[in-house]
Amino acid sequence: MGSRVLPLGAPLDSPDPVFERNLTEDMSIATRSGERGLKFHESNGMVEQVSSPVRRDVVNRSLSAMRALENDELDLEGGRSEKGRDKTIRGSRAAKMHNQALLSGFAYCISSCSMILVNKFVLSSYNFDAGISLMLYQNLISVITVSILSFLGVISTEPLTWKLVKVWLPVNVIFVGMLITSMFSLKYINVAMVTVLKNVTNVITAIGEMYLFNKHHDNRVWAALFLMIISAISGGITDLSFHAVGYAWQILNCFLTASYSLTLRRVMDTAKQVTKSGNLNEFSMVLLNNGLSLPLGFLLVIVFNEVDYLSRTPLLRLPSFWLVMTLSGFLGLAISFTSMWFLHQTGATTYSLVGSLNKIPLSVAGILLFKVPTSLENSASIFFGLLAGVFFARAKIRERSQS
Repeated sequence: MGSRVLPLGAPLDSPDPVFERNLTEDMSIATRSGERGLKFHESNGMVEQVSSPVRRDVVNRSLSAMRALENDELDLEGGRSEKGRDKTIRGSRAAKMHNQALLSGFAYCISSCSMILVNKFVLSSYNFDAGISLMLYQNLISVITVSILSFLGVISTEPLTWKLVKVWLPVNVIFVGMLITSMFSLKYINVAMVTVLKNVTNVITAIGEMYLFNKHHDNRVWAALFLMIISAISGGITDLSFHAVGYAWQILNCFLTASYSLTLRRVMDTAKQVTKSGNLNEFSMVLLNNGLSLPLGFLLVIVFNEVDYLSRTPLLRLPSFWLVMTLSGFLGLAISFTSMWFLHQTGATTYSLVGSLNKIPLSVAGILLFKVPTSLENSASIFFGLLAGVFFARAKIRERSQS
């Protein structure tokens, strides 16, 4: 059968039934064969190519339209599936971030509470009278662990240079004094009162910020600080296990802790300028603080004559005592890691609020585990002081948001 040729000048949409029938057959065969731009028809059982340029043009345009329609449908379906995948991915990411925040917050609370309780257990239950040596051993574990992780490439730390050491040394002296006074106060004061008295640090820090950095606080912050002072005074008056030496060490610890935070702000920028990378991450600060504390700690051990005590005490021959001491060292390092992890997953506001709320279960655990004698008035003052700490954290959060 020959191919039909349209007359010259005839329109393409001419109502020719024979042409339309042949066109339908050609399109059907071309669609089934899957070959582009070709039309076929059957003749004596043989398949031959139709060579009419007009019919070929019409069929090609028709097939292109059909393929375009199919592609549009696929694109619409693909768009819907991609939107569904995007929603699924966003949902899984949000759930993962939420789980990471909860996990990091839980790890931070456990490590910080455990550290204080274990130190109290070593100093009081074992009656270990060498707080500087305990601090020195804990810092040594931190230095060894961070150095190993840095050597393996797990974390990055800044190399210790003489310029960096000279800049950081004043901060380190305050840091060592803060740790030692905390050890001494914890030996004589119960955990609940230590957490309440630590609120005095916030008062000293706020006053220092006002005079050193010209920072003004709103009325809510000052109201919370006033409640902290009242709770500390009432807690000390009603404390059945009051110890003047322990309270003196704790007040000194509050001044040193506030001085550490205030000095750190000034030294931080200077320290970054003398580093090779121009930055100083938290791991580098952990290594810097704990590493520089080792020679100063050895000197203080000799000055306070703890060497003689360590040579006479039978505690160093107990494997269980070394186990608890080592655990306290790893817990001290865990606080640094988990606090950085939690701070990265949430933010400074959530971190400060959780830190204040964390004192409540810590105080209850300290009273129950060490069987601290207490009264209704002392318990009320402790609870009042803990609530004042939460109120202070919320006031600071609101102050940051307004500024």
